[in-house]
Amino acid sequence: MTLDGTRALVIGGGGDGIGRGITRAFAAAGAAVAVADLDPERARVAAKEVGGTAVSGDVRSAADLDAMFAGAVAGLGGLDVLVTVVGGQVAFVPAVRLHEMRDEDWDLVYEVNLRYVARAAAAAIRVFLEQGTGGTIISVGSVTGLMAAPRQAAYGAAKAGLASLAKTVSAEYAAEKIRMNVIAAGAIATAVGAAFQDPEGVAEIPAGRYGTVDDVAEAALFLASPASAYVLGQQLVIDGGVSTRGPFA
Repeated sequence: MTLDGTRALVIGGGGDGIGRGITRAFAAAGAAVAVADLDPERARVAAKEVGGTAVSGDVRSAADLDAMFAGAVAGLGGLDVLVTVVGGQVAFVPAVRLHEMRDEDWDLVYEVNLRYVARAAAAAIRVFLEQGTGGTIISVGSVTGLMAAPRQAAYGAAKAGLASLAKTVSAEYAAEKIRMNVIAAGAIATAVGAAFQDPEGVAEIPAGRYGTVDDVAEAALFLASPASAYVLGQQLVIDGGVSTRGPFA
């Protein structure tokens, strides 16, 4: 799968997790990559590694998102692929049952998992339409959006919303060769994720291991490439089989 000539913006590609893995995989496949991160220095280092463009800002801010897109498009000379990676719950707010969750915590989880993705998708679509060449949007979601999410109700609901957003975007803009898909990731072994993963939990994964950053990056590479041109509005589940298990498995 090659991305030669492709211009991609990865929002959340500056850290040493999934976003950084996608940034590296895209660059290795021939894409020109713009890296967006909350931390300007982290974005600069990641972009320098792949010879790309660095932009920074807070995804919760519409103004920051607009600035990040403007910087990315200027640096790359256009845009063909958007990848949104930023998200999570336990890194931002306490994991509690629904009746214990504060409104402000729900709002924060919604903002960093769904609302900014819709804004970013809209910004990318405006660029794609102006260019007239189509484009691809990939959002890193979670299997939590496919299953019950005890103590993570807001996160699960937001990730489930990504699936609907991807279907709607694809239905509305397919005629303009614009599509959106979601990667529903399971437990991925990252530096951040390790702090919240039970070492004994691997026994519950049919594949017998936690996922790797490369597992997700390869999925993103496929969804960004011409190999998936006929894949629109879908969720590609990368979870080692967790979502296939029944309650009595």
